[in-house]
Amino acid sequence: MKKPLPTYNSITKQDLANAFKAISQKPLSGFVGRAGQHFLGGELVRELENRFCRYFKVKYAVSFNSATAALQAAVGALGIGPGDEVITSPTTMCATPSSVLANSALPVFVDIESDTFNINPELVEGLITPKTKAIMVVNLFGGSAKYDAILKIVRKHKLKIIEDNAQSPAATYKGKYCGAIGDIGVFSLNQNKVIHCGEGGVLVTDNKKYALRAQLIRNHGEAVNDDLFSTEKIYEPVLGNNFRLTEIQAAIAIEQFKKLDKLNMARIKLADYLTKRLKQFSFLVPPNILPKSKHVFFVYPIRFLEKNIGISRQVFAKALRAEGFGIGEGYQKPLYLLPMYQRKEIFPNSHFPFISKEYPHNISYKKGICPTAERLFEKELLTTTICQPPQTKKEIDLFVSAISKIEKNVGDLRRASARN
Repeated sequence: MKKPLPTYNSITKQDLANAFKAISQKPLSGFVGRAGQHFLGGELVRELENRFCRYFKVKYAVSFNSATAALQAAVGALGIGPGDEVITSPTTMCATPSSVLANSALPVFVDIESDTFNINPELVEGLITPKTKAIMVVNLFGGSAKYDAILKIVRKHKLKIIEDNAQSPAATYKGKYCGAIGDIGVFSLNQNKVIHCGEGGVLVTDNKKYALRAQLIRNHGEAVNDDLFSTEKIYEPVLGNNFRLTEIQAAIAIEQFKKLDKLNMARIKLADYLTKRLKQFSFLVPPNILPKSKHVFFVYPIRFLEKNIGISRQVFAKALRAEGFGIGEGYQKPLYLLPMYQRKEIFPNSHFPFISKEYPHNISYKKGICPTAERLFEKELLTTTICQPPQTKKEIDLFVSAISKIEKNVGDLRRASARN
């Protein structure tokens, strides 16, 4: 086994120096969990949110201590709760549908496309019921879902769109920023993303009420109803949490955000080069980039066609690792196959919210409901980080040479596999 390639790290010493300078002689968190000037956080938190508003051309941005928390707040901001359904992808990080369950609603999984790896709009309408309140669109791997078709569906059925845009910051669909197309979008600042501050997330929206409810959910909103809404004599039903971003995280995120375009462009250039180099292999299919759209390549996904080479994905991936190149197989098991969906249990001695007074019928999470997602996970999908700096075209050339070597020795690999 050859020495692994260096891993991606977007934070520099200068980023940290600038961040520490920004927080010198300031509190590490500017939040207080009650109504008043500190309810919305500190100076740097608000600066980060303003930068998101200006860049993505949205009216409101609400920062969180993670994108997971931001997704939970997005569902809650739309008033989705017990008895409601949200249609989403089975091929994503578990936090996507879990944010629905955290609000006591149910995720309904729709199959994905084999070329974009995002939800298949042609299958969405068949899953809409009177209980459906929203579609949670996942922009996976740095690419975009097909929003034209999705927008037609939500307008026809009067639904909302939540965008899980954790992996696609500054990706575009026909000139529009992903994450700023639907009713609410969520971005991630987790340590493995293009830009990060260790942990963090940002919710964006053009709707004032959604932004307010997200702020209430972020910062103990049940404790501020009396003071915040006393003059209006209203009650905003909400159960808040401590989902707040610290000033030191915001300071680092601000420095990172300044470099977003530069960091994305580095990946795009390497990905374009890899796509050209992979055209020589009939058994590898590069990702489909939608017309007039920008893919930012959080990772580089590839479809593996076993019939065109005569060895399994597992054998191919093992051989590529032996050449010193990490490769992911399948990305994420379709989430409905996880134990909590199969058992329909997230609480001891209860099947709530899967089966409840608000939701008496039995929703199906059986294997087979999303055959494309299952096939990609089990047999076809590969992912690589070879397009992430500090890699260069040199490393991509070595990567492609390793694939060529495997192709030339496929007979030996096939015989070895048969013996095992």
